Amino acid sequence: MSRQRAARPRLRMSVNWRWIVPIAASVLAVLGSPPIGRAEAPAGDAKGPAPRFVVRFGPELSSQPLDGRLLVILSTQKDGEPRFQITQNVRTQQIFGIDVEGLAPGQEAVVDEKALGYPIESLRLVRPGTYRVQALLHRYETFRRADGHVVKLPMDRGEGQQWNRAPGNLHSTPADITIEPPAPDGAAQSIAITLDKVIPPIADPPTTKYIKHERIPSERLSKFWGRPMFLGAHVLLPEGFDEHPEARYPLVIFHGHFPHTFGGFREEPPDPNLKPVHSERFHLDGYNRIEQELAHAFYKEWTGPGYPRMVIVEIQHANPYYDDSYAVNSANLGPYGDAITYELIPFLEKKYRCLGTGWARFLYGGSTGGWEALAAQVFYPDEYNGCFAACPDPIDFRAYTVVDIYKDRNAYYDEGPWHRVARPGARNYLGHVSTTVEDDNRYELVLGTRSRSGQQWDIWEAVYSPVGTDGYPRRIWDKRTGVIDREVAAYWREHYDLGHIIERDWPKIGRKLEGKIHIYVGDMDTFYLNNAVYLVEDTLRKLKDPPYGGEVAYGDRAEHCWNGDPTRPNAISRLRYHQMFAPKIVDRLLKTAPPGADVKSWRY
Repeated sequence: MSRQRAARPRLRMSVNWRWIVPIAASVLAVLGSPPIGRAEAPAGDAKGPAPRFVVRFGPELSSQPLDGRLLVILSTQKDGEPRFQITQNVRTQQIFGIDVEGLAPGQEAVVDEKALGYPIESLRLVRPGTYRVQALLHRYETFRRADGHVVKLPMDRGEGQQWNRAPGNLHSTPADITIEPPAPDGAAQSIAITLDKVIPPIADPPTTKYIKHERIPSERLSKFWGRPMFLGAHVLLPEGFDEHPEARYPLVIFHGHFPHTFGGFREEPPDPNLKPVHSERFHLDGYNRIEQELAHAFYKEWTGPGYPRMVIVEIQHANPYYDDSYAVNSANLGPYGDAITYELIPFLEKKYRCLGTGWARFLYGGSTGGWEALAAQVFYPDEYNGCFAACPDPIDFRAYTVVDIYKDRNAYYDEGPWHRVARPGARNYLGHVSTTVEDDNRYELVLGTRSRSGQQWDIWEAVYSPVGTDGYPRRIWDKRTGVIDREVAAYWREHYDLGHIIERDWPKIGRKLEGKIHIYVGDMDTFYLNNAVYLVEDTLRKLKDPPYGGEVAYGDRAEHCWNGDPTRPNAISRLRYHQMFAPKIVDRLLKTAPPGADVKSWRY
């Protein structure tokens, strides 16, 4: 074991987890910037009712009744679509949500003061004024699962579980509306919205000499979900693949969020006419240009002489709960771990001439992908020869970000006899807090009940929890109060707490994992993920017979996505996962090759 500390990054990251929620303004700040002509009193109070939104769609959009989550967004911005203005900073706009079932064409759905909102909770607290409004129906499908439960969920439709971009969702044309002060006669203001558009399908990504796309039916997943289910992959082929038909290649799985195509690889030179865009996440001007430059630089390295020849795969395993499955078997999501390991990978290895053995398979990834890389290595120790887990999601639930789910009573507050303090959800490298755990979870609850938001806390719950009596995941804590369910926490510990499982099962799996575990994280990770890494490192250091023989490294004041590169700031290192880990993979391959293994055909 070694603890390394990298040079201090020159560039700093700020919060930008797609599945981490927008940051709340306080109730008094209400909607970020005040609307034109606002009044100081709220629209609804004890003396009058709140406004209500009446939403409908016509038969030209759907001739059949629809299920889903109906969202109404209010924006103080004068242009653009409000559905794209739910941001990750204090400039977030306002959203309300309700469930609808069997909503027929022409039928009214009413969003009123009973609807939960974010960042303010109720329409009663929206100040009178002029707003830009848009409604959206995030459509659900009915699944009749093999466990006997019937559930309604938003199946991914190629967008990676993004409610505001999902093909088939209905939405309205943005319109300016005026919310008036409560009427003296007690009548509620009623605002009509018509859903008049449907989000179109997403085109398939192009195939090139180096990038191929695969999609296969999964027998295991189809059986679980009671309908055809598929797994996909984007495959990056090595230079010389066609010219060396005798070569057999190592296979590397690059785990992470839903990829539309293989990321970070650009065959075309950077676009000289690309308008530079400022990245709030990385505090960096022209980050889009840097992305193109680094992606093209990787292409030139990949196709040049001497670069390790291997097949790299990004998996598509979006599902009804999230943009990926966390690559493990789950009571709520189904046997994704087995389906990936025993269906998808053998298919890819056969088609793309891989060595086809656990000795020649590796895993790496960051964030969600970092957790998946470590989890797949632990749960399938014979199937992979090493994992490189960068900034992994919580790998020890004693530090489930900032919550100890086994000892803490409440996830949202650290409580004492006279006082309680809100638990932070995200920070920057200086420790400045930008959101709380409670804020994050309420936003998710607005987007979807029953763990259906498609966001971060809900997918952890969907993957790790047992199935509830209603067929949906059991809550690890009450979404409104934060009170933790000890019984669910105990289930999580035995099934998905990687630190606990490694220690518990080391006598059985230790020799299979020796030298295979490598973990990298910034010590100021945006989402406090370094806390769990400290605990797992302590566990790994205590292991004997054999010692774990891997690596845990920390980036000094590095935020989320640091991947172990001591020479580069976060904004750059996150784009260099492939280059960072390729030499480590080759070194491990050559050191652990069994007698008679092919260590030559792929080294041209």
